[in-house]
Amino acid sequence: MHLDPSARAARTERDGLLAMLDFDNAPFTIAWELTRACAYACLHCRAEAQPRRDPRELDTQEALRLIDRLAGFGTHPILVLTGGDPLMRRDLFEIASHATEQGLRVALTPTATALPTRRRMAQAREAGIRRVAFSVDACEPEVHDRFRGFRGSFARTRTGMANADAEGLPLQINTTVCAQNAGQLERMAAMLSEWGIVQWSVFFLVPTGRGRSLEMLDAAGHERVLGWLHELTRTAPYDIKATAAPQYRRIAMQSGGTMPGAGYHFGDGLARPAKGVNDGRGFMFISHRGEVMPSGFLPLSAGSVREEDPVAIYRRAPLFSALRDPAKLKGKCGDCEFREVCGGSRARAYAVTGDVFAEDPSCPYIPAGEGPEERPLTAARGGEGARSCSA
Repeated sequence: MHLDPSARAARTERDGLLAMLDFDNAPFTIAWELTRACAYACLHCRAEAQPRRDPRELDTQEALRLIDRLAGFGTHPILVLTGGDPLMRRDLFEIASHATEQGLRVALTPTATALPTRRRMAQAREAGIRRVAFSVDACEPEVHDRFRGFRGSFARTRTGMANADAEGLPLQINTTVCAQNAGQLERMAAMLSEWGIVQWSVFFLVPTGRGRSLEMLDAAGHERVLGWLHELTRTAPYDIKATAAPQYRRIAMQSGGTMPGAGYHFGDGLARPAKGVNDGRGFMFISHRGEVMPSGFLPLSAGSVREEDPVAIYRRAPLFSALRDPAKLKGKCGDCEFREVCGGSRARAYAVTGDVFAEDPSCPYIPAGEGPEERPLTAARGGEGARSCSA
């Protein structure tokens, strides 16, 4: 899609306004799990995806009605069509086209099977999909393939990326970090520099779904890897976003910089918000059956789109309202001077302790006034952090 200068200026102005959204009123990003069907059996899959589609999925007409309701936020949120593998739904591009027509900014996260062909990537572009995100969990193909549970998945990922790139679709790489692959990160960063991606979205393992079988980094390991990522932002030719690790914003502020990615603008219009997104605060997840949750890693339902307006659920459901109230936080997170910009991963707190408001066990920071301040090292190299957190 080519914009004339006036249209480009208008979109830039709109993206600036979106970056300053009131998260009590609307999410910046909505992730919609169109299906849990997927040909892979990834070790860290939070959805515990299955080979066949669930007959209880929202059907096409329900999906189109849902999009009409999501447009009711009036803020043009990012809509990530995910799964499972969204390409396993034959109505995917009808859904994407309708979302684009309703003003939603659509992204797609396909599984790297044989499905993301050049023809389907052309259909994605024609449907208004602005970005395609593929998952890569290691720079060594055999390590990546073990994570995906499918030999040859690394090569298929590269093919899918080439098909998307050939159709002019911006590329994002998603990586889930845990003790088993942290040693790959520094080499991955160099590899991604050669791939022409616009963003590296680094997910820090939340032990939910199949991910319960993997080992999280310890708190010191999280800190070192996040510190290395922040240093990498100074030289990387792509944006870096940390997911399920809101302490990344605290690390950036302690380093004297602004919050990473704040107001970052891309040519595809998928800007970064100036405020920090967290579970239920600027983010909303919709399951394949229409359940509305704070995130895919925090599987607590606040209602169903089959029974309620998702806009009302986001704005007024007790669970969402409570997650946006820093006064609800407990332990170190409740006492922390960075709780307004961080707040800890509510998904990880719930997965580890069963209490959605407990302190995030992945953060070693000691709040001011609780004892000797521990200002963790935030400039460690990726390889050093990986060795420490794998021990």
